[in-house]
Amino acid sequence: MSVMKRLSMIFKSKANKALDKMEDPRETLDYSYQRQLDLLQKVRRGVADVATSRKRVELQINQLEQQGARLEEQGRKALTVGREDLAREALTRRSGLQSQIADLRVQHDNLQSEEEKLTTASHRLQAKVDAFRTKKETIKATYTAAEAQTRINEAFTGISEEMGDVGLAIQRAEDKTAQMQARAGAIDELLASGALEDFTGKRDDIQAELDRVGAGNDIELELQRMRAELGQAPAPKSAIESGGQQPQQQPQPSTQQYRQPGEGQ
Repeated sequence: MSVMKRLSMIFKSKANKALDKMEDPRETLDYSYQRQLDLLQKVRRGVADVATSRKRVELQINQLEQQGARLEEQGRKALTVGREDLAREALTRRSGLQSQIADLRVQHDNLQSEEEKLTTASHRLQAKVDAFRTKKETIKATYTAAEAQTRINEAFTGISEEMGDVGLAIQRAEDKTAQMQARAGAIDELLASGALEDFTGKRDDIQAELDRVGAGNDIELELQRMRAELGQAPAPKSAIESGGQQPQQQPQPSTQQYRQPGEGQ
C-alpha cells in the first residue's frame, strides 16, 4: 500500500470517528423526518395540480357540450324555416365539437387515473411518515434514556474511583497515625526508664534535688518497715503522720553494759 493511500485511509478513519462523535442520532432522525414531510408535501401538490387540470378539462367538456346543444337547436330551427344549408353547417360544427369533446374525455380519464394513483401514493406515504414519526420518537426517547443512564453510570464510576482513592488515603492516614502512636509510646517508655533525657520539660537543679530527696525518703521508709518486720525497730510512721520529717534513729545500747569485770575502764 502506497503512502498516499495509507494517509487517505487514516484521514478518512479519523474524519469518520470525529463525525460519529459529533453526530446526534436524534438530530439525524428529525432531519430524515423533515425530508419525508417535504416529499409528502410535493406529492400532495402534485395531486392538487392533477385535480386542477382534471377540473379544467371537465369545464371545457361542459362548455363544448353546451355549444353542441345550441348548434343542434339552431339546425332544427333552420330546417323549420327551410334553410337546409344552415342546418347542415350547424350539424357540421356540432360534429367537430363532439370530436374535441371525445379527446377531452380521454384526457380527463387519464388525469383522473393519474390523480387516483397520486392520491393512493400520498396516502401510503402519509402512513409511512406517520409510522416513521412514531418510530423516531420511540428511538429518541430510548436514546435519551440511554444517554442519561450512561451519564449516571459514568458519574457512579467517577465516584467509585474517587472513593477508592479516598479509601487509600484513609488507609495511609490510619497507618501513619498508628505508626506515630507507636513511636510516641516507645519514646514515653524510654523517657520513663531514663534511657532518654526529656529535653521538652523545664527541670532545674532544685527540682532534681527535691526528686532525689523524695526517692531517699522512700528508701528509708522501706528499710524501717523491714526492720519492724524483723523485730529490730518499731514500725515507721507515714510521711503524713510525721509531718514530712525524717524518722529519728533509736539509740543504740551502750557497749559499757556488756563489759566483763576486770576489763579496763
